[in-house]
Order: sequence, then structure tokens, then C-alpha cells
Amino acid sequence: MSARAGSPPARAELVGTGARAVLRLSGEWRLAGAPPAAEVVVARLARAQVSELAFDTTGLGGWDSSLPSLLLAVRAHCRAHDIELAPAGLPEGVGALLTLAEAVPLQSAPPIDARPRVRPLARLGRRVIDASRASGALFAFVGEVVLALGRLARGRGRFRRAEFWLIVQQVGAEALPIVSLVSFLVGLILGYIGDQQLARFGARIYVADLVGLAVVMQIGALVTAIVLAGRTGAAFAAQLGSMQANEEIDALRTLGIDPVEFLVLPRLLALIAMTPLLALYADLMGILGGAFAAAVVGGINPTEYAVQTVQAVGWNHFVQGLISAGVYGAVVAVSGCLRGMQSGRDAAAVGATTTSAVVTAILHIVIAAAVLTVLFDAVGL
Repeated sequence: MSARAGSPPARAELVGTGARAVLRLSGEWRLAGAPPAAEVVVARLARAQVSELAFDTTGLGGWDSSLPSLLLAVRAHCRAHDIELAPAGLPEGVGALLTLAEAVPLQSAPPIDARPRVRPLARLGRRVIDASRASGALFAFVGEVVLALGRLARGRGRFRRAEFWLIVQQVGAEALPIVSLVSFLVGLILGYIGDQQLARFGARIYVADLVGLAVVMQIGALVTAIVLAGRTGAAFAAQLGSMQANEEIDALRTLGIDPVEFLVLPRLLALIAMTPLLALYADLMGILGGAFAAAVVGGINPTEYAVQTVQAVGWNHFVQGLISAGVYGAVVAVSGCLRGMQSGRDAAAVGATTTSAVVTAILHIVIAAAVLTVLFDAVGL
């Protein structure tokens, strides 16, 4: 806003010294009119050495934020030097603005030199302690899930079948497009790379063995699990995190309903049931992708490719892939639900929870894949 034409300029006069002084404010206090600087008025007040300060605003015209800014500086000086303020002479509404301005103090980060320095060994110790606490929380949550499964098996668990079938549809049928695309492209890449290498030895037909075994034993289940971690695990974490922020989970506990039985079990069982089926579908799409690459690049007949795949892939390979897929589905469900139940109660916490759920799921999927590979080799599957 600008000062009106012909209006008197803003003035701040300090009248009186000693025990009591009056700060007389007059004119149009507008930012565009260049009102007196707060530092100048505070300097006059410091030189006057008063013990009580009052205000006279009878000659004050219009004003904007420049006036509260000056008064904030004057108030801060008076508090620092034990000067008593008499705000009775201020315009109506200025007091409320001053209170609002001081309601939330400005926060500034401490300078780097003032921050405590943490030694590398102490930092490592804190990370080890945090990792141990996170592991303990994970094992405790898995224990609660196992106990809830036991109660459900005995017919004593609270389980909503309608929600279960809804989640089955969300994690199963609705995930088919993305699983189809990713699996087909992965099979296509494997087929192309395998054909390029096997062509050197005149053994292009064995690209069917390479793609079939890789996809059925590991790649199909891994691709499905990673897609579900980014799509379904994040959704589980966001749903439960939002419920935590809205205190819905606390309400369930108040009603005597176990959130693990009511919220976690339907999601866990739905993923354990649907991940192997999605993995089988991913196997099919991956084999088709490899067949497409072999036919286009290597000129292999699709019938020959299919016969070679059937000869190379056995039932034990499918069992290995299905077991892996079931374990990966449980890992994704537990990771997403765990992070959702641990979420804070604001929007930022829900966002961080979603990211943490995806990272946790993928990390544990890789660990589970390594452990399962060693176990399958040990039992000769």
C-alpha cells in the first residue's frame, strides 16, 4: 500500500525522559512512505534511559505492517532493559497483532560450530543400537502376526472375509498389467542377451533353457515381489499410516479389537495367496518375452522354443519358484504393515513410512532370495 497524496509523513517522537516517557506516533505509517527505522527509535529510547514508556497515537493516520514491526522492536528493547510498557494508547487491533507475532518464536538452526560433535565411534554405536531396536521391533511384530494366525486357525480370530476378498482383488487382478509388462520386458532382455552370447557357439536354441530356468526359478518371483513391494507394500503402509494418524488404530484397541488380526492378517494372507499365482503368470510372460527375442533376433521357431523350454524346465523348478514367491509375498506384507503400524501422526510421517516400507521390503526380499537359494541347493530341490 502507498501513502495517500498530501498525507503527513510518519513520525516517531520520544517525549519526556527520566522516570516516564511517551512515544508519540503520528502521520501515515506505510511501507511505501519510508517510516522511521526501528533501530533509530530504539537508539533514542536507549539514550533516554526511561523506566516507563507510554504511547500517544492521537495523530496517527493509516498504518500497515511497518507499525507493528516498530512496536515489536520497542517491546523487545523494553523487556531486555526492564522498562514498563503502558500499551493503552495503541490503536485497536495492534495488540492482537503483536501477540500473534510472538506466539510462535522464530527458530533458527544453531551455527555449525555450536553443534555438538559426535565421534565416529559414537556414531557407529548409535547406528548399531538403532539397528538392534529395529530388529527387535520386527521380530516382535512377526511374533504378534504368528499368534494372530494361531488364533485365526482355532477360529477365535476377528477376520473380515469381505475385506480379504477386496484386498485379493487389489493385489491380484489389478496388478496383472504392470506384472505383465515388466515380466515380458525382463524375459525379452534375457532372451536377447542370451542369444547374443550363445550365437558365438552355434547354440542359439539353448536360449530357451536359459530364459526358462532363470525366469521359473528366480526372476519371475523376484520381479513379482519387487513390483508388489513398490505397488502393494507402499499402499499398505500408506493405508495403515493414515489410520494411525487419524487415531483409528487407537480406536480399535479401545474397542478391544486387535489391529493385527483386524488389519494385518487380511493383507498378509491375500499377498501370500496371490503372489505365487502372479509369479506363475510372470513366468509365462517372461518365457513369451524370451521367445519373442529368440524369434526376432535368432530366427528360432516358436514351436522349437516351446519344446526346448518344456524339456529344460521341470516340476522342481516350478516348486522352487512358487515357494520363493510365497515367502516374498509374506515379506512384502509384513514390511508394509510394520511400517504402517509404526507411522507417526502427520502427513510427513506417512510419506516417510511409505518410502521406508518399500526399502525394507526390497532389502528383505534380496536377503530371503539369498537364503532360499542356499536352502534349495542344500536340499537338492
